[in-house]
Amino acid sequence: MPSVTPLNNPRGADPRARIGEIIAAGERVIVGKTHSLKLALTCLLAGGHLLIEDLPGVGKTTLAHLMARVLGLSFQRIQFTSDMLPADVIGVTIYDRDTQQFEFHRGPIFSQVILGDEINRATPRAQSALLEAMEERQVTVDGVSHRLPHPFFVIATQNPTYQIGTFPLPESQLDRFLMRISLGYPDRDAERALLTGQDRRTLLENFPAVIGPEELLEMQQAVGEIHTSSALLDYVQALLEFSRTSPEFATGLSPRAGLGLVQAARAWALLSERDSVMPEDVQRVLPAIAGHRLRAADESQQAHAADLLLQGVPIP
Repeated sequence: MPSVTPLNNPRGADPRARIGEIIAAGERVIVGKTHSLKLALTCLLAGGHLLIEDLPGVGKTTLAHLMARVLGLSFQRIQFTSDMLPADVIGVTIYDRDTQQFEFHRGPIFSQVILGDEINRATPRAQSALLEAMEERQVTVDGVSHRLPHPFFVIATQNPTYQIGTFPLPESQLDRFLMRISLGYPDRDAERALLTGQDRRTLLENFPAVIGPEELLEMQQAVGEIHTSSALLDYVQALLEFSRTSPEFATGLSPRAGLGLVQAARAWALLSERDSVMPEDVQRVLPAIAGHRLRAADESQQAHAADLLLQGVPIP
């Protein structure tokens, strides 16, 4: 294993020492999905929002709840439905007759982790309530801006768009999510452990936090200190350029996607107990970052768009 260089930390402790504990705790609930757990943690350490897309019943909501629990963050679940309004998410200003003043009543979005459950079952109008919150970490009501808690994450789940009653997320909304992941069905051994083990919801009720918000912020600071070499940045730029110029793709990756790719690769390197980013880190996180942003020219190849990008650009 590569040597670990201690990073600057207000408490003098290397934040990477706790990452193994977080992953181990997560594996007690989400069985047999270590890679998905690492991607979810990578996304949050990189300061991004996470979209989990999969069939109902495979553990999307459980994973979101788990992330809030192990990181010791306050948590609110918003169940998106077709009749939801933006005020149901953000809050509403109400006139108080006693004080003769308008008072803002905060909605569920004022929490450190927001689970937007089945976000694509809401109309675009309700979905748009999250846009400012995800980008600016604030919401504006009646011309007044209200800051959201820090740290602040949106973890949204969505069902496949071919299912009845879904409204596809527009590109502007999708681009706010740093990563999109899926869980898939468990393998045989993992499913047997689920069938014979404790109910996941019961297990989560009293699940202890591994770290708290302050330690999470220290880990995010450590991510920013992971070294990225000039050659590594050349590789990232080659990926971005190929996605924009190759006839394989109808649309390429934006500068925001490039920034997110570098930050996520740094976070993955931190999880791997290294103090610099390697091309393999970029390759590990790129499918989750590019899959919902790239559009293949051949629609039949859309599911493999990220693979086409990785295959088209050699490692320097």
